[in-house]
Amino acid sequence: MLFNRFVTLLLSALLMVGVFSQVQAAQYQEGKQYQVVSGIPESPGPVVREFFSYNCPHCYHQDPLFLDTAKLLKGKVRFERTPVGAGRTQWIMSQKAYYIANKFNVVAQVHSEIFNRIHEQHLPFQRSQDLIDFFTAQGLQKEELTKVVDSADISLAIANYDAQTQLSGIRGVPSLLVNGKYLIRNQPKDPQALADLIQYLAQK
Repeated sequence: MLFNRFVTLLLSALLMVGVFSQVQAAQYQEGKQYQVVSGIPESPGPVVREFFSYNCPHCYHQDPLFLDTAKLLKGKVRFERTPVGAGRTQWIMSQKAYYIANKFNVVAQVHSEIFNRIHEQHLPFQRSQDLIDFFTAQGLQKEELTKVVDSADISLAIANYDAQTQLSGIRGVPSLLVNGKYLIRNQPKDPQALADLIQYLAQK
């Protein structure tokens, strides 16, 4: 009898999973909530990539939503960023800022600070010395920053960011690309709703 009860509970659980999957499939439709694009290669594992620029006002205002969503997805879906240059000098300087922050493992420390500098203090990065001064104030060594800020490595990284952007199929920023091929459209404004959509696409 105990075994029969276990089987019944197991079948009920499987049925609920199946029903939930069907509900999700009906809720999320290609062409409405997401678009399949040729995309970019990603390393194995579920991943959502944010294409953004520190200079973009929409990115600045959406950042709290993305940060809250990333917290909900922690341990489930990897969250990556690609800074977009769009051929604009100040945006390219912000690509450099992201590369430096990532290289020295201070993204979490400076991410919001960079947004604040540009949109609240109205001090976009305009030259390499601006980057050196900013990151020195954040505790990094000036000598190390000087070696990196105009290096071949940073130029290669920017070329890679630009290639990812071109291949991604995005038409503006901020944009979210899941597993390198699902471009989110009509983005939910609620962190949980956005996390649910990302997780659904990550499991497709």
